[in-house]
Amino acid sequence: MFDIRLTGGKFQDNTFDVIIIGGGPAGLSAAIYSGRARLKTLLIESMAVGGQITLTEYIENYPGFEKPILGQELAEKMEKQARRFGVEIRYAEATSVSLKDDEKRVYLSGEGNGHLKSKVVMLALGTNPRKLGVPGEEEFTGRGVSYCAPCDAPLFKDKHVIVVGGGDTAVEESLFLTKFAKKVSIVHRRNKLRAIPILQERVANNPKIDFIFDSVVRKIRGDAKVESATIENLKDGKDEELKCDGVFIFVGLEPQTALVKNEVKCDEKGFIVTNEDMETNIKGVYAIGDVRVKSLRQVVTAVSDGAIAAMAAYKYVAEDTEFKSALQNLR
Repeated sequence: MFDIRLTGGKFQDNTFDVIIIGGGPAGLSAAIYSGRARLKTLLIESMAVGGQITLTEYIENYPGFEKPILGQELAEKMEKQARRFGVEIRYAEATSVSLKDDEKRVYLSGEGNGHLKSKVVMLALGTNPRKLGVPGEEEFTGRGVSYCAPCDAPLFKDKHVIVVGGGDTAVEESLFLTKFAKKVSIVHRRNKLRAIPILQERVANNPKIDFIFDSVVRKIRGDAKVESATIENLKDGKDEELKCDGVFIFVGLEPQTALVKNEVKCDEKGFIVTNEDMETNIKGVYAIGDVRVKSLRQVVTAVSDGAIAAMAAYKYVAEDTEFKSALQNLR
């Protein structure tokens, strides 16, 4: 261990000090710190490195950037930094894991991939948008129902769209939608938004945005695409059919823990429980970023998780290596 063996940009075997599953900000941060600590590090990503931030237009609250930075640009900078420290990145899907033994195993999709072995596994699995679970939602997903404004906003130029939710994400996505849509109606089940004050001020001052408080979407209707939504007023119980061209849903997140739900301890919502070093109930297994139990899910907290976990992992691998070396010397 502790050696960087590269051949054509890839390690010669499938045994690593650290395997990171997930290439979002948490995974990239962990890779940077782990690679810099000269741990043999592999990052596995099934889609695009950067995770959710690649779907974010601008990030304005990440320290060190006087002006807002494009989410995609920030992700690219993190990836280049990780590669500079010798981290290998493989684009594949982790299909199963075995974490309870001293030597962890990660199995990948695709022929000939076999399995990877590692002393440490870091779970940077991220989250998916939570669904409303109302009639028409599944049917019209991709035909007017969306969970990503930067992805689909251009499809709604000069259209009327509904945004469901009242938190930071819902408000930020609403503001982005106003660049294309002629009208954005925010539907929120409470009588006021939950977003931070600066975001509330921005939507309140945007003439394209109106609010439907104390209300929920009960049904999404249409023929070939979304044409209207049934909205229930929670105070009087009355329904209103609101004509619209799209429904954007931002009502929370669900952790992507299907891969490990039978291996590590999770809370009642499915988020992974960790200690202050990001370690799970299994030694040598860490959870970082949005997938773990935490009070704030932001890029800055994700990269902090990654750094903490990487340093804890370094100590864990070093102590184990020194212990085995001491045993060898006694023989």
